[in-house]
Amino acid sequence: MDYYQNLITEKSWKILKELRKNHNFVLIGGWAVWIWTHALKSKDIDIIIDYDELAKLEKEYEVVKNNRLLKYEIKNEEIDIDIYLPFYSDLGVAVEEIVEYKTAKEGFQVIQKEVLLMLKQYAYSQRHGSVKGEKDKVDILLLALEEDFDWNRYSQLLKEFNLPEFKKDLKKLLSQTYEIAEINIDRHIFAKKKKLIFSKL
Repeated sequence: MDYYQNLITEKSWKILKELRKNHNFVLIGGWAVWIWTHALKSKDIDIIIDYDELAKLEKEYEVVKNNRLLKYEIKNEEIDIDIYLPFYSDLGVAVEEIVEYKTAKEGFQVIQKEVLLMLKQYAYSQRHGSVKGEKDKVDILLLALEEDFDWNRYSQLLKEFNLPEFKKDLKKLLSQTYEIAEINIDRHIFAKKKKLIFSKL
């Protein structure tokens, strides 16, 4: 099951691939989760760039500065491209630090999944109760269900970035979730998967 309409996600994916042709960025957000999990596609595009790249984008697109949310934005009909910059944007973790945790995957520079989980948790804390917040929640669960997710590394990163409450928040979210209907994981399957995650957390 897709969280968004196929027509919208296909358009978003096409825009993302076009961006990749001419611009250097690190992919975060829902599309980064999809690169790791191939479970649920995204609608909006979230990228980290430097200031030189921002200047290049401004020559090609109508880029708007969002002072309230500390990011830049490009609107393409129903699809938003959210642009985050070092020493300006707030992702719960300093942007200039997390870009060090990028890796090449499927033709993209993408944030490593243990760091991506932290970013998704922060996004969820800010958007809890909204439609986007619900998508954040599913993305968190999808990353946590990855068999090769490195829980020791995740714990170490939480210490490094001084985010100890994230582990407690994740345990609470897992405890309060009984199934993931969006990807057809029922109560029985999820209970077994949760038990395994808790043993590693």
